[in-house]
Amino acid sequence: MGSHRRLAPSPGPDRGTTVAVGLLSVAAAALGAVPATATPHGDPKAEVDRLYAEAERATEAYNEADERADALRERVNTAQDEIARQQEHVNDMRESLGSLAGAQYRSGGLDPSLALLFSDDPEDYLERASVLDRLTARRAGELKRLGEAVRTLDQDRAETSRTLGELDRSRKAAAAHKRTVERKLARARRLLASLPDAERAARERAARSGRGTELPGLPGPDGATAVSGRAAAAVAAARSALGRPYVWGANGPSGFDCSGLTQWSYAQAGIALPRTSQAQRHAGTRVPLSRARPGDLVVYRADASHVGMYAGNGQVIHAPYPGAPVRYDPVGMMPVSSVTRI
Repeated sequence: MGSHRRLAPSPGPDRGTTVAVGLLSVAAAALGAVPATATPHGDPKAEVDRLYAEAERATEAYNEADERADALRERVNTAQDEIARQQEHVNDMRESLGSLAGAQYRSGGLDPSLALLFSDDPEDYLERASVLDRLTARRAGELKRLGEAVRTLDQDRAETSRTLGELDRSRKAAAAHKRTVERKLARARRLLASLPDAERAARERAARSGRGTELPGLPGPDGATAVSGRAAAAVAAARSALGRPYVWGANGPSGFDCSGLTQWSYAQAGIALPRTSQAQRHAGTRVPLSRARPGDLVVYRADASHVGMYAGNGQVIHAPYPGAPVRYDPVGMMPVSSVTRI
């Protein structure tokens, strides 16, 4: 569910944390905005479909929040590394100032005119006085720089503390919403289990039939030979995942949600895709469905809440919903929103 590697230290604190916090707050707020419209009690199959669609929208919203939280966590780690370096710099400056103060003390506290009067070697005194003047000027400059460094350090600590607090609140909100979605999925499974065997079989056939959507002519399986090497590698990876379970919020390799499967498949081909179906829709070039080639991403529904990978012959490979493994289905299984070539 996202990388947790530590970023290389930057030369200064990452000022993008405040913007990232705002984006994460918006995403967390969106998690609570999934509609909970009622379905007539006499149609359990429609209720199952509604619950699955609602859960999938929430899954993609959670994935987006989780991805942003991971990025924000890395920024916090980078900021903390910078704070540690700043603290070391402040300590060094304080030690340097202590040495300067000691040198000035050892030079004596006599009035300069009296010191010159009592000096055995006036030239030596003048030389030492010049050094002392330079030490005093340097000490004043070091004190100014130390004050600026301490203020910057305090500001960065305060900003990082606010960022951590916002991150904690956002992650808790996302976790609470995840529990809500899991309850919806459990309800859908119970409803599905309550259907007679014949009705469950009919629902499964309807889900895999294309629902009567009329589609333009699509290239057949031979189209796979015309795709780029990376697209072909991504299709091969997706095929290797056939039969693996749908897992809420997972991006492989043992389980997947819809966008997790496409992200993982292209990662095996050396291409990094965004985490969500909504972001993946914009990750390449839009093409008409009639020109779809194996490896293209087929995005579904007006809100782009589901995505699959075109495999040729009018089929997509996708992670459908909990309880259904990664599989082939007709490309017209639900309304197509767009097709993206990576």
